[in-house]
Amino acid sequence: MIEIERKFLVTSAIFKKEAISKTRIVQGFLNTDPDRTVRIRLKGEEGFITIKGRSNKTGISRFEWEKEISPEEAEALLKLCEEGTLEKTRYEISYGKHVFEVDEFYGPNTGLIVAEVELDSENEVFTKPKWLGREVTGETKYYNSQLSKMPFSEWRTT
Repeated sequence: MIEIERKFLVTSAIFKKEAISKTRIVQGFLNTDPDRTVRIRLKGEEGFITIKGRSNKTGISRFEWEKEISPEEAEALLKLCEEGTLEKTRYEISYGKHVFEVDEFYGPNTGLIVAEVELDSENEVFTKPKWLGREVTGETKYYNSQLSKMPFSEWRTT
């Protein structure tokens, strides 16, 4: 139940041509405390509840528990979430031995495109696509829970 992932900014829309899937996501947070973030997500026609713990010092690893719930349950729980629901499209791109998840945000986070890659270990080597930009792993302002409170459109500098 430990999630190991690295996060990067995306430098061009080329990734869209390489995508093997594309899914609309709406998510909100019942709790945004860094020690126990509780997320509700509608991903296409599926619902999920996810609990994440605090990231380690590098920001690469943290506890994650996720359970599928019905779309109706997710919709009901989204109504209880803190202010700041996120909307995004997730593209999955198979590259080398990994699948990159690229999130293109909408609403107050329009203009932000972030890629994540899940790894088996913190030191795992992986091939980076050309459209992968600066690494932002561990920069909390890029966490979805923080984007719900301080959206990209309100940042003074990126």
